[in-house]
Amino acid sequence: MDKLSTKIFRNEFVNTFDGAQTEKNQPRQTPGVLYSLVKPTAVRKPELVAWSDELAATLQIQKPDEQDINILSGNLTTPSMSPYAACYAGHQFGNWAGQLGDGRAITLGEWTSQTAPAYELQLKGAGPTPYSRRGDGRAVFRSSLREYLMSEAMFHLGVPTTRALSLVLTGDQVMRDLFYDGNSAYEKGAIVMRAAPSFLRFGNFEMLTSREEITQLKKLTNWTIDQFFPDIKGENKTIQWFEDIVEKTASLIVEWTRVGFVHGVMNTDNMSILGLTIDYGPFSFLDDYDPEFTPNTTDLPGRRYAFGNQAGIAYWNLGCLASAIAPLFKDTIELSAALENYKPVYFSKYYGMMARKLGLDNYRETDKDLIEAIEKMLVQLKADMTIFYQLLITLPPATTDPELISVHFAPSFYTIPEESSGKYLVNTIQQYQKRISLNQISYKESQELMKANNPRFILRNYLLHQAIQEFEKGEPALFLKLQQAIKTPYSTDHDEFFVRRPEWANDQPGSSALSCSS
Repeated sequence: MDKLSTKIFRNEFVNTFDGAQTEKNQPRQTPGVLYSLVKPTAVRKPELVAWSDELAATLQIQKPDEQDINILSGNLTTPSMSPYAACYAGHQFGNWAGQLGDGRAITLGEWTSQTAPAYELQLKGAGPTPYSRRGDGRAVFRSSLREYLMSEAMFHLGVPTTRALSLVLTGDQVMRDLFYDGNSAYEKGAIVMRAAPSFLRFGNFEMLTSREEITQLKKLTNWTIDQFFPDIKGENKTIQWFEDIVEKTASLIVEWTRVGFVHGVMNTDNMSILGLTIDYGPFSFLDDYDPEFTPNTTDLPGRRYAFGNQAGIAYWNLGCLASAIAPLFKDTIELSAALENYKPVYFSKYYGMMARKLGLDNYRETDKDLIEAIEKMLVQLKADMTIFYQLLITLPPATTDPELISVHFAPSFYTIPEESSGKYLVNTIQQYQKRISLNQISYKESQELMKANNPRFILRNYLLHQAIQEFEKGEPALFLKLQQAIKTPYSTDHDEFFVRRPEWANDQPGSSALSCSS
C-alpha cells in the first residue's frame, strides 16, 4: 500500500489538454481551455474525522499520518500532483447557465494501483478557483458529512456512484445563508476527498460546443472513449459511445428508483459521463412514497427534479449531451435514434428491477398492470417505501384475508388509510399473491431475491440531521453508528434505525427540506 504523501500521481488529463497555467484564483471566463491549474488554499487546523477503510483498501492507500492529513485538507501538495479545477458548463433547472466549472473542487491527480482502475482524487471545499464565481470555494461541515456518508452508502447499496475517502474539519469558520433568506451565519468548514475514475460530466462537452471549440470537443470525446470505454473501437465509436452513455444513464436512474433515492439537482453539469451518481447536494431517500417529492427548496415551485420526474429528466439531459456532440456527426439521424432508444432501454430495466423487488421469477408482460397498481397503492397510502417492501418480504404465502393484510402492512403507514385506500391495498396484495403463486421458483428463493433488492437500512435525512447536530456538539456516536450501518444496508444488523420518519422531522429544516447551500 502507498502513502498519499509519497505516491507518484499520474496527470493524464492535464498533460493531454490545454489548460490555464496561471494558478490565479480570481473568477473569470476561461475560453480555449478545459481546466485551470489552481492550488488548494491552506486551512488553520485540519482534523481527520472520517476515513473509508473500504475505499482505501480498494485503492491500496495507507491510513493517513499527519503529512497525509495535510494533503487531505489542502495544506500540502506533492511535486507529482498537478492540481486543477475543470471547466464545464450546463443547463440548470432547464436553463442554459453558460460556464460553470469546479467552483469548490480541486483535483489533485490520478491515483493508480494494481487492484483498481486509476481514480481521480479530488478535494471538495479546498478554496476558490477561477470557477467559484461569487463563492469562496469552501464547504461546510453539514454538507460535507452528508456527501461523505451518502456516497459511501450508495456504494454499499450497489448504486453506481463517486466515492468518498475522507472527511476533514478545517478549523475555519465559513459564512453561509442556509435557506437564502438573508439569515447568514458562520458554520464549521470541512473538506471531503472524493474519488472516481473520472469526474467528467455532460457539461464538459456542452462547454466546448457552446464556444465552438470543435477540435477540442473531438479530442475530448476520443480521449474519453479510449480512457474509459476501451471496448469501443472502429469508425463508428462515437455513436457507440453515446449509446453506452444512454444505457448507463438509464441503469443509474433505475437503481435510484430501486432504493428510493432523489438527487435533487439533476442539472446537466451534475450528470456523470460514466453513469455515476455525482455531486451530492440536497438529496434524500423517500420516506412516504410520493412521486412529487423533491428535497430541494430551490426546486419546490415546479418540482422539476422530483422523484417521479428523474427518468424523464435523464432523457432531457441526454438530449443536451446529444446536441453537444452533434457537430461530430454529418447528420443527427443516428444520434436521434440512439437518444430515442433511452425509453425502451429504461423501461426494460425498470420492469426487470421491479420484478426482482417483488420477488417474481421473471418479468412477464402481464406483470406491468400489477407493478403500476403497486405504485398507485403506495401513493394512495403514502406508505414508507423501505418498510413496505420489507414487510412484503415477510408476508406469509397465500395471505388474502383483508384484516391480516391491513395489520401486516400497518407499520409502514404514516397515517391511518382511508377506507378506499385500505380496500385498494387489499385488492392489490391479493392480485400480487395470485402472481406469486405462478412463480417457477420457491417461496424461499423469492424471499432471497427480494432481500437482495430491497434495502432494510437507508440513510434517511432526519438521521443525517441528527448526526450533524450531535457531532457539532462534540457527540459523534450517531455518526459512527451510521458509518457502520451504511456498510450492510440489506441486513438486520441495524434495526434500531428500521422505523418511520418521526413527526418532529416533518417540517424540520435539514430533515425535510434542504437548499443547495453547502
